[in-house]
Amino acid sequence: MPYKILIVEDNINNRSLLRDLLSFHGYEITVAADGQEGVALAKAVLPDLILMDIQMPGMDGMTASHLLKGDPATSGLKIIALTSFAMQGDKEKFLAAGFDDYLSKPISTRKLPGLVRQWLAEAPR
Repeated sequence: MPYKILIVEDNINNRSLLRDLLSFHGYEITVAADGQEGVALAKAVLPDLILMDIQMPGMDGMTASHLLKGDPATSGLKIIALTSFAMQGDKEKFLAAGFDDYLSKPISTRKLPGLVRQWLAEAPR
């Protein structure tokens, strides 16, 4: 059974790129356009990994992650922050907020599949 990945990203181009790239590598992909949809899909699908954009209209990624980590049914989900924030201290800020890791944009399409494999190796199944 392939690993399930939920992509929560408001930018349609980024969403399509991530979906296509990870589908090519054999993952089962679900996509959400905002944090509210992402929380609902995470609860329904229980993915092995969530790639969560931080800046989204409506419910942002910080709020969505906080809701998922605070719910016993989804608290064990591995959530990776995707953000254009790349200043010193940003990674620590996201890890302190409960994210399992952090990836700054623009995302390297060459490196992402290897990073996903590493994250999934650490995820409970």
